[in-house]
Amino acid sequence: MAKDIKKDVIHAKGFDIGIYTIDYENEFISLTDIAKYKSNDPNDVIKNWMRGRETLEFLGLWESLHNPDFKPVEFDGFRSEAGLHAFTMSPTKWIESVNAIGIVTKAGRYGGTYAHSDIALEFASWISAEFKLYIMKDYQRLKKDENSRLSLNWNLNREIAKLNYRIHTDAIKDNLIPPELTPEQISYKYANEADLLNVALFGRTAKQWRDANSGRKGNIRDDADLNQLLVLANMESYNAVLIGQGKKMSERLVLLRELAVKQMETLSLVSMDSLKRLPGGDPE
Repeated sequence: MAKDIKKDVIHAKGFDIGIYTIDYENEFISLTDIAKYKSNDPNDVIKNWMRGRETLEFLGLWESLHNPDFKPVEFDGFRSEAGLHAFTMSPTKWIESVNAIGIVTKAGRYGGTYAHSDIALEFASWISAEFKLYIMKDYQRLKKDENSRLSLNWNLNREIAKLNYRIHTDAIKDNLIPPELTPEQISYKYANEADLLNVALFGRTAKQWRDANSGRKGNIRDDADLNQLLVLANMESYNAVLIGQGKKMSERLVLLRELAVKQMETLSLVSMDSLKRLPGGDPE
């Protein structure tokens, strides 16, 4: 099971609202923290919200759009009863009955009920339109700061890759290019070595990327994400060492691919920011 990584906190009208993510794209916001704006018993607030027909319709639609394992038959049973006086609903009941992924519950000190940001903002609207605006304002601030950091880190890793590329080309020049080659042959040699890295990391050559993305600007490396750029920089340095050791291209491809896979797997488990996972989640 993926580890939960605590990302940040939204501040809205004096209330701190926790956020976490498991993939750095889909963020989950604490319904428990939002509900505290309305009552000191946030669990009852969440249950009252979930028993409404409009809420159930919204939750069911969200799951049907995002969850291939959603159970529509069970959902139809809830929908037919929603709004009746005897009908009750809770996060745990919802999750277990329809195999929901948009709402999750966490144990421990920082536990509670969390929901995907789409759902959490809908809940905030039900709590208070004014409070939702305060939440959205700080959430937008948070995303703006995050995007700024991402841009800075991407550019930094791109520059590191460029510097390591010089080390890489120097190794090619010193060890792989005989003095009798023509300028065209030398250029071809450099391109081959660059594509060796492209294939090891991206699974395709620069030309294959261009053919598949004819309408896009830039090149295969401009399209890389932060983790790929960091691994690419390491691969360039490693390939320079392998060239100096006299390794054949076929041998280097295998070793570089092993390095790329291992480092990408490692980077996928850590956060750029704090490396801290959400307390109360699965143990290490």
